[in-house]
Amino acid sequence: MRAKDIMTTPVVTVSPDDPVKKATRLLAEHGFTALPVVDEGDRVVGIVTEADVVAGRVPPDARYRTGAAAAPTTDARESVAEIMTTSPTCTQQGTDVAELVGTLLEGHYRAVPVLAGSKLVGVVTRSDVVRALSRDDADIARDVRRRLMVYGGPDRWSVVVDGGTVTVLDDHDDPTDRHVATVLAESVPGVVRATVRHRSRDED
Repeated sequence: MRAKDIMTTPVVTVSPDDPVKKATRLLAEHGFTALPVVDEGDRVVGIVTEADVVAGRVPPDARYRTGAAAAPTTDARESVAEIMTTSPTCTQQGTDVAELVGTLLEGHYRAVPVLAGSKLVGVVTRSDVVRALSRDDADIARDVRRRLMVYGGPDRWSVVVDGGTVTVLDDHDDPTDRHVATVLAESVPGVVRATVRHRSRDED
């Protein structure tokens, strides 16, 4: 799988000059955890997260303050540019999802913008990865068959999927074809691993 296979697109974005209130509303309306911040050329210049719009922006309830201590002041920054993280980690649309998952986990990121060259084309979140892994086995099998049909014809391959693990039985015993079939199967969203075997060997 590649980033382009599971990314969310089109992307909801904000600009550096947008008010924080707008970013807060978009996060709430769409259920996102982060929004890419782009300039006029659709180049990513930052990212704004739930934590960014929450930090320092909820005043304490005055009814429950005791003593003469002064109330903490809330964050007075009003534009996205003032609260966003600049130079965020991005990835290219052809990045292997396995590599991207490592980036998400190691960097503790919830979302990574996806680029085509320097232009924003999508976003991959942890939820996108979970959604791909949760695909129904029947849907995965259908997509694997479709990709294999292009390479070897409609009747050559038998495909079984169990829990995202794909087993492909081939009528021919060709190492190159097995390699190509494995690569094609593993490119389908939701596939955990793929094995290609010669049919007669499997039936022995």
